[in-house]
Amino acid sequence: MPNRLAHETSPYLLQHADNPVAWWPWSAEAFEEARRTNRPVLLSVGYSSCHWCHVMAHESFEDQPTADYLNEHFVSVKVDREERPDVDAVYMEAVQAATGQGGWPMTVFLTPDAEPFYFGTYFPPAPRHGMPSFRQVLEGVRSAWTDRRDEVAEVAGKITRDLSQREIDYGSTEAPGEEELSGALLGLTREYDPQRGGFGGAPKFPPSMALEFLLRHHARTGAEGALEMARDTCERMARGGIYDQLAGGFARYSVDREWTVPHFEKMLYDNALLCRVYAHLWRSTARGGAADGLRDLARRVAVETADFLVRELRTTEGGFASALDADSDDGTGKHVEGAYYVWTPAQLTEVLGEEDGGLAAQYFGVTEDGTFEEGQSVLQLPQDEGVFDADRIASIKSRLLDARSQRPAPGRDDKVVAAWNGLAIAALAETGAYFDRPDLVEAAVSAADLLVRLHMDEHAKLARTSKDGQVGANAGVLEDYADVAEGFLALASVTGEGVWLEFAGFLLDHVLAGFVDESGALYDTAADAEQLIRRPQDPTDNATPSGWTAAAGALLSYAAQTGAEPHRTAAERALGVVKALGPRVPRFIGWGLAVAEAYLDGPREVAVVGPSLDDEAAKALHRTALLGTAPGAVVAFGVAGSDELPLLADRPLVDGEPAAYVCRNFTCDAPTTDPERLRTALSR
Repeated sequence: MPNRLAHETSPYLLQHADNPVAWWPWSAEAFEEARRTNRPVLLSVGYSSCHWCHVMAHESFEDQPTADYLNEHFVSVKVDREERPDVDAVYMEAVQAATGQGGWPMTVFLTPDAEPFYFGTYFPPAPRHGMPSFRQVLEGVRSAWTDRRDEVAEVAGKITRDLSQREIDYGSTEAPGEEELSGALLGLTREYDPQRGGFGGAPKFPPSMALEFLLRHHARTGAEGALEMARDTCERMARGGIYDQLAGGFARYSVDREWTVPHFEKMLYDNALLCRVYAHLWRSTARGGAADGLRDLARRVAVETADFLVRELRTTEGGFASALDADSDDGTGKHVEGAYYVWTPAQLTEVLGEEDGGLAAQYFGVTEDGTFEEGQSVLQLPQDEGVFDADRIASIKSRLLDARSQRPAPGRDDKVVAAWNGLAIAALAETGAYFDRPDLVEAAVSAADLLVRLHMDEHAKLARTSKDGQVGANAGVLEDYADVAEGFLALASVTGEGVWLEFAGFLLDHVLAGFVDESGALYDTAADAEQLIRRPQDPTDNATPSGWTAAAGALLSYAAQTGAEPHRTAAERALGVVKALGPRVPRFIGWGLAVAEAYLDGPREVAVVGPSLDDEAAKALHRTALLGTAPGAVVAFGVAGSDELPLLADRPLVDGEPAAYVCRNFTCDAPTTDPERLRTALSR
């Protein structure tokens, strides 16, 4: 039987194209084959930078006897969760409901009608730690399918019915108010780790969306506790091993509470979100005194993370690749997690010499015992780092980076995901504008161009992925439309080019037409998308903003830029779920809370006009507007009398001078030509 993955665009599927397993991609043909041959379906879901996916592939899917058994008794379907988040979401919900936990690799057994009846995640090749072996699982499922088919059908039918009857506690169609946002802040305070920053225990994930809420809440209300939690968490992460101290960029999460040892994969979405957080932290932090050190740190991390995105994840076509693997060759031909990033004191000395090697060990917290495995250490910046010569440290970092570049590099998932590129576009556009890095803005524009040229069809419908300039077959989901619109809206504010606002409008019109139901709730897939056993719908923010909350934010910003009432109304109705969930589970609705802060603040609408886009006074006002901390403020920049952006209409120069107009809730301040007055108007 043939393996059918060789012509797929997903790097994860291509990693399995040489397996002896006769894999099918997710397709109607695979389920038709299961019906024709009267076999159950093995659904295996993972992604290319997933460590345990690689382990199970090596142990089981590359094993010929296991493959032979699978090929004889099952139809095996392999899915990249990043290409098909809808398939992943539906069956992950079933796994979590049945087992109380989930994760990847996800292993689900289905009937030929795609109804699930047995679940799991990673299965070892031999029984261990109370887990059956994969072969035992296969034999048990085959026995049930052969000898107890009626029982299997009953279980599958019940699970499918239970899933289809699940309803989201939508709460109301009213946006949250002061009470709910204060309750969310209190909830975060209860879960905050005051010694180490962040929320909860190990493993500890970068809480990028909750941090955005905290920064916006502080900007709107002046709550110092919110700023302190954001500031301390950002500092701890930036000093920890979760941050790449040599090349910039964040790993997926920390396995411990102290941010010391990361799970080493680097994801586009994490770094895009965190780049923006650190840029916003810099923007939010006052100048002077001890705050200057934190401001410098925030600026450095934002710029280094942006540079990491462009240097290591940018594709030939101008988009951004999805991830770097956690594993790499340790120099012996064995793939080991973290091998590319960790050091021993002896390795530092070998590269730097005795004196600088000792200094580097002190500066980066590298010890003989090690902070990782086998006496190796992850580089970090201990809190008591002391005073070091900046030029000498810069030289040490440069030499270590050069030496590290000679090691076998982790693999890269070159798949371009529309949603995550939207997040990167927003981050690079804003970071480039804040720190006078036009090259970063240009990188954002290039990625946006790719999405328009390749991912959007003539009806402005989005494809979710592409690779090597070839667009994938899978339709965009809600997060694609919402996050790409968010990126385009950020580009419109930064560049003053109305075309990006226009493209955002096309995408958000699709959201209103295809993803919103009559109650105001949103679905993750369009009404005309492939029908699965359940139409996925999840408003909670996890690794990325949910499609639901991302759409609420983009709709709100678009309405502020254009005055479009249907978009404003849809945003308000979508925020009802934040009213319901914000006080209860604030860590898992962080972006929704951030959008709600913008809603309560207006958001403010800023129009900056000048005699030309190159006028220095006009550019100073534009920069001041972009650096305003008012939550979710939108900015239009252009020539007086231009119709490039709706907010520019009827905004003349003032006594022949460039001017800024600030409006909020249908009321406008007097225009100003003074950047300081504008700065004051955009603070609390």
